[in-house]
This record gives sequence, C-alpha cells and structure tokens, in this order.
Amino acid sequence: MTERLYYQDSYVATFEATVVQYVRSADQLSVILDKTHFYPTSGGQPCDLGTINGVPVLDVSIQEKDGAILHLLADEIWDDHVHAEIDWPRRFDHMQQHTGQHILSAAFVKITNSETIGFHLGVETSTIDLNVKNLWPAQIEQVEELVNEIIFSNRLVRSTIVSSEQAARLPLRKQANVIERVRIVDIGEFDLNACGGTHVNHTGQVGLLKIIRLEHRGRGLRVEFLCGRRALADYRFKNHLVNKLSNDFTVSNQEIEQAIDRFRHEVKSLRSRMRKADGRLIEYEASEMLRNADLHGKLRVVSAVFTGRDRNEISLLAKILTSQPGLVVLLGVAGEKSHILFARAQDIDRDMRLLLKTALRVLGSTAGGGRPEMAQGGGPAADEKRVEQAISRAKRLLLAQKS
Repeated sequence: MTERLYYQDSYVATFEATVVQYVRSADQLSVILDKTHFYPTSGGQPCDLGTINGVPVLDVSIQEKDGAILHLLADEIWDDHVHAEIDWPRRFDHMQQHTGQHILSAAFVKITNSETIGFHLGVETSTIDLNVKNLWPAQIEQVEELVNEIIFSNRLVRSTIVSSEQAARLPLRKQANVIERVRIVDIGEFDLNACGGTHVNHTGQVGLLKIIRLEHRGRGLRVEFLCGRRALADYRFKNHLVNKLSNDFTVSNQEIEQAIDRFRHEVKSLRSRMRKADGRLIEYEASEMLRNADLHGKLRVVSAVFTGRDRNEISLLAKILTSQPGLVVLLGVAGEKSHILFARAQDIDRDMRLLLKTALRVLGSTAGGGRPEMAQGGGPAADEKRVEQAISRAKRLLLAQKS
C-alpha cells in the first residue's frame, strides 16, 4: 500500500519518494511509490498532475486489486529514488472547488432539506446533483448567500481519521460507506462529512462560490457552480460582455435588458417587412419569368438556374408560377451544394419525380423525391453549366413525353 500523504497535508507540492514497483501496460509505464502526495481520481475529483524526475505524470489512479496508487508517466524513469512535483495551480483549484462543494451541499440541506447524491469536479465547472426536482429562485439565492457567508467568515477546515464505529456515532451529513478507517472533513461547525479529497485549510481560501446554472435531470436537480479563480474568470468574462453590450447599445449596464428587448422587437418588425418585400419581389420575378416562358403547343415551360440562392425562395417562386394553368417549372441552384426543384400546374399530367431522377443523374446524385406535382433533390457542388445540363436533360424528357 502506498502511504497517502495528501490525507495529512494538501499544501505539499514537492516531495521525495522511492519507487517500489514498475508497472507496464500497453507500452506505457506506471510507477508505484512508497508514499505520494499525488491525489488519484476518486470521489468525483480528478487526479493531480505534475512530474516525477521531470517526466510528466499523465494520470494517477488507484489499483483495484490492492489499493496501490499508480502514477502513469509520459516516458521512462530509471532511478528508484525520485523527486516529485505537483501541478500546484491545478491542485489548489481542486481544493477550492471541493471545499466549496462541501459548503454548498451543507447549505442545501439546511435551507431546502435536499441532499447531494452526486458530485463532479469538471475542467471548467463543477456540479452537484440534488434529490429534489424543483427549487424556488429565492431558495437558490438563500443557499448562495449562506455559502458565501461561511466562506467569508474564514472558518477552520480540518480532517481527522476515525474508525468506522466512531464515524457511525458522528452527526455526518451523509453516512460513510467505508468499512475500515474513515477520513472526516470538518468545516467549522457548519459541515461534517466523510471525504478523501483535498481541501483548503480555511474557508476564506475558497474565495467565492457562484451558482451559474440549474438543470433538471430526471427526478433530480443538477446545480452547476464555480469557486475561487473560476468564479473570478467567469465574472471577468461576463463583465467584459456587459460593458461591450453597454457600449454597443449606448446605454448604462442597468438598461441593457430593455435595450435588447427593443432591438428584438425592431428586428422582428424588420424581418416581417422584409418577408413582405421579398414576396412582392418574387411575385414580380415570377411574372417576368412567365412572360418569357417557352411555349410548346399548349404547354408552357419556365426554366432557370441560380447561384447560391435560398431554397425557400425557389420553392415560393415555383408555387407562384404553377398557380398558372399549363405551366411546368424547372429550377436549379448551383453552388457548394446543388439543388433541383421541378413543379407543374394541377392541369398537367406529368410526374415530376421521373424528371428529377434524370436531372440528378447528371449531377451524380440520387438524393431526392417528392410528389408527382412537385419534386426536389440535392447534389454535390456544381457550377451553373452542370446544373443547366441537368435541367436541359429533364426538359428533353418532358417534351418527349408530351409528344
């Protein structure tokens, strides 16, 4: 068994140790030390990283068969006596988040009587899962206020090792499921809980805790939060964003919400007016195309190729044109993704799906379908010349069917 020194002091960032075993797996080398300050991944907290004899430590985990701690290395080491250095900013960040989580979970119990059933310390944010489905916004604010009151009061955080029998007699927030020795983390007469993670010595070092998001998860509620430097980074980003919006809208920070509401209404109004204007333009375009339609007996054919045009506009154009009797519309779009749309008036007995298949073969595609009166499909990138060839092939088939 590796002596787990991180239980005793979370603030040690460098130490000396002896390699007691080299473990090879899939061309990777791990070492087991006689003692370590590296925290292994467990209890919702990621492992520490750092170096051993200057070689990066990629992962730290607990070996299931005997509880030894494996330090996965990026390269070989040859000395049995090693010098290890822990990535201190990462370690301290995890200490802030984990201690903050204990305070947060205890505050939810005290204010909402909800218990934490899951904890995850992520790379950017951390979460706890509560055994309740809904909480009022006022309750969340009360919890956040209480948490930060405990942080600002700079209470002592200490850990002790007790037997499972002793742990059973303690007023723990959640009973431990450890059979032998139990590590208890005591946060200044506010929270008492079994935990093997790394923590700060005083709550003031958590800095600040901010709840940033709630998410319903089945019958539970997930609470996403930030502590310490993470909360500072989040505030810095949001403060920059608020100031930018304030400058863009030329309003004070307090007036941004109203300015965005006005902007949203203006955009909605402009979009409505643009749709009406676009509709009138397409109607005018349709009348021009109708005037230049090819006449084949009683059958009129309108064909055109566009580049990079919106497919909704093409559909609207075809709908307007085919409201005229005796008309067949053959439209195509060239560009990064080619598109074909064929449509006919109701008084014409022709299946547009057959014409579409012919056109798509020219584009090297089979992705299309529809109804006898209208069919459409897409193909790979194609220039106007290739799309014109596809429509010309379909037009010849149409006229051959007529004859």
